[in-house]
Amino acid sequence: MIQTTFAEILEAADQLPLEDQENLIDILQKRLRDRRRAYLVKDVQEAQKEFAEGKCQPVTPEQLMEEILS
Repeated sequence: MIQTTFAEILEAADQLPLEDQENLIDILQKRLRDRRRAYLVKDVQEAQKEFAEGKCQPVTPEQLMEEILS
C-alpha cells in the first residue's frame, strides 16, 4: 500500500481545476456527514441496548445536571 502524506494530498488538490476542487470538497463533506451519522446511529443503538438491559436508569434533567456539575 502506498502511503500519501497530508501535504501531498493538499498539493495534488491544488493542482486540480477549480470545479474539481469544489467537487472534491462536496464529496468529502458528504462522506464525513455519512460517517458521523453512522457513529451516531451506533451510539444510539448501544444506548438503547444498555437501557433495555437495565444498565442505566432514567433521570430528570435536574439530576443529570447535578451529576455533571459535581
